Order: sequence, then C-alpha cells, then structure tokens
Amino acid sequence: MNDTAPWPRPATAWYMVGILMLGYILSFIDRVILGLLVGPIRADLGISDTQMSLLYGFVFAIFYTVIGVPVAWAIDRYNRRNIIAASVALWSAMTAFCGLARNFTQLAFARIGVAIGEAALSPGAYSMAGDSFPEKRLGRALSVFMFGLPVGVGLALIIGGLVIQAVSGAPEYVLPLVGTVRAWQLVFFIVGVPGLALALLTLTVREPARRRRPGDSTRVSVPATLAYMARRWRVYSTMILGFAVLGMVMNVYQIWGVQHFVRLHGLTVPGAGLRLGIAIAVFGTAGILTGGWLTDRWRAAGATDAALRVGMTAAVALAPLAVWCMLTDSVVLASVLLVPIGFFTSFPFGAGATAVVVLTPPRMRAQVSAIYLLFVNLIGIGFAPFITAVLTDRLFHSDLAVGRSVALVTGIAAVAACLLFLWARPLFRAEVAALAGPAADGAERQGAAD
Repeated sequence: MNDTAPWPRPATAWYMVGILMLGYILSFIDRVILGLLVGPIRADLGISDTQMSLLYGFVFAIFYTVIGVPVAWAIDRYNRRNIIAASVALWSAMTAFCGLARNFTQLAFARIGVAIGEAALSPGAYSMAGDSFPEKRLGRALSVFMFGLPVGVGLALIIGGLVIQAVSGAPEYVLPLVGTVRAWQLVFFIVGVPGLALALLTLTVREPARRRRPGDSTRVSVPATLAYMARRWRVYSTMILGFAVLGMVMNVYQIWGVQHFVRLHGLTVPGAGLRLGIAIAVFGTAGILTGGWLTDRWRAAGATDAALRVGMTAAVALAPLAVWCMLTDSVVLASVLLVPIGFFTSFPFGAGATAVVVLTPPRMRAQVSAIYLLFVNLIGIGFAPFITAVLTDRLFHSDLAVGRSVALVTGIAAVAACLLFLWARPLFRAEVAALAGPAADGAERQGAAD
C-alpha cells in the first residue's frame, strides 16, 4: 500500500484506538499493583525496599525492553492485531501467577512473564496508529491511546487500594485448584484474570493495511533500523533520553510516593492510593489529552519541534512541584500538589509517541518504538525506583526518609530532561526538514532493505 491510498474509516480507526487503550489501562493495573503491596510482601517474603524496587523496576524493565526489540521486528512483518491479542493473554495469566509466588525468586519469574507479555502492546499500537491516521490527527490518536497510562496507573492505585482493603479482613483465603493464598496473593488473581477476556475482544480489531511511500523498503531488518538511527544518533538520543528521564518522575511517585504518604503522613495504603490515584487518573488524563492537543496545534502552526516543546513544558513545571510535594510537612498541601503533578507527569507522553512516529519511516516504526520504550522503561521503571530505594536504604538509612529520596531523584530528573529537550529541538527540526525531501528520503530508506 502507498501513502496516497485512502485511510481507514474514522469509526474503524477510533475503535482500534479504544480497544488498544483498554489494553494499555489493564497493562498498567497489572504492572503497578505490586507497588501497593510493598508492606505485606516485605513482611511475608522478608525482603528490603531495594529488593522490592528490583521486582517493581529492573526485573520488569530489563525483560520488557530486551524482548521488545525482537517482538517489534515481528510486528513490522506480521499481523499486529494477533500479536497484541496473544500478548494481552500472556501478561494477564502471568499477573495471576504472581499470586502463586511463595518467595522472591518465584515472584521475580512471574514478573518477567508480565514484562514479556506487555512488550508487544505499545510498539504494535504505534505502528497501527501510524497506518490509521493522517499525521495532522496522529497526536490526538496517540494521546487517546496513551491516556491508558494515567488511567491505568490511577485505577491501579484506587482499585488496588480498595481490593487490598476488601481482602485484608482475613489473612488467608482458599481458592479452587490453587489452595491457600495470602490476602496479597489474592489481589493478583483479582486484577489478572479479566485480561483474558480483553484478549478475545482484541481479536475484533481490524488489522490496518501498512502504508508506505514510494522508495520505502517493504522490509527493514533490526541492523538496518539501528544503522538508520545511528546516522541520526544526536536527535534520537537526546529526544529519547529527554522523555525517558522525564518519565522517572511518574514512576517514582507510583511506588515510593504512596509509601511516603503511608510512612510519613500516616495514611493507610488505600487512603494514599486514592489520593495519588485520583491525581493521576483524572488530572493525568486531562494532561495527556492537553499535551496531544497542544502538539497538534503547534505543529499546525508550523512548529515541527512541537512534541519536544510539550516535553520541555512538562519538565519546567515538574522541577519545583515534585520536590515541594515530598518536602512539605503538610499532608493537605502535599495532597493539593499531587493535582498539577498528576497533570504534568502525563502531559508529555502522547507527544513522545508522536515524536517517534514523525521522525521514523513507517516500515521501521515498531522497531524504533521498541528502542524508544527500551530506554524509557529501563530508566523510568528500572533505574528510577531502584536508585530511590538505594538512597533511602544507604544514604538516609531510614524508611521515613523515602520522601527526601523521591524529591532528590525527581528534581534532578526534571532539570536534566529540560536540558536534553533544549539540545534536541534544533536537531529535531533539521531532521524533520530533511525527511520532507522525497527524493533524498526514498533513496535513504531504500538502502535499509533486507
């Protein structure tokens, strides 16, 4: 199919976005729920904050990102809808298997299964969206998909807290075919099993035809994709690192922000989860939609670096807010500050997805998206919670100091992201201008063929 062919019907395209968004919501519920269970898991398995951060972060992020590249290679070649449906079924089943864990190693293996399953969703969604929407509406479409992030995280914190409260009335439960489980293990079954139904619903999505421009290769290998990015390493590295470092703020707040409100302010886990959950689900959704709308508006006005402008705006806003929230002694003020933090942590991520799509030829978008997500997740999900826990355990030597660790990590991350976006903007503008030359573009991309 070429770039002049008609686009899918809007109803078909938006139905696809809606189903994929539901999958994205569910993926974050299954991913984030572990952060609410720090207390009971630590007590039952006898592990530290640092070990919990490994389960929440690096164990998940390493496999999510490493598997993401070969999965994206398959997405660029085979039926994306079917790959995504299988991935939803896998991560949902493995979330339930977390409820069977009896020690750190078993829980780690189950988390690896969740990570492998979730690795296909975002690259597949980016690729399908790029083939379903013209560029002028792509920012809004990807933002609708991406608001699965704040809604999923928020619902994980809200519903997870309520489920924990509901099952905490008894220390153990007996499940058919499973046997006796602890209350925290039951939570994993409750949030994991519904995903199997969503996997079947995903099969009702229509696979969009792949679009390409004259001169595009029909297949692009992983080495060819890496070579393409290497020739543009300055723009890709600064853009990707900017969004990755900025993502540290949300990921640290998801797990250690909750623990700060529990340990320092004396809230219950459901109470802390409700506060952060509302801030992220409600105001984060508003933020991600606003960021997508602003990206499209600035691009329509001629700002080719609109996505990076949105990222820089979020970084500037978060630098003081994220620090202030963790250092104030007032639980009321801290709770109020969660509102703009929820808004601005989600504000740039539709823009980040748009930047990847705009900067990348259609036939390698899934692979580049997987590489983008590799860094976003290794740094945001893996490194950020881990270094925060290390600071709490090794620098401050007190569980009550977790807020100071969060403030230090998120403040530095926001400033670093702003500097990276400043560096990336002129490089991004130049590359987009170069891609607008069809002759040079076609010749460049033809050389990437297998």
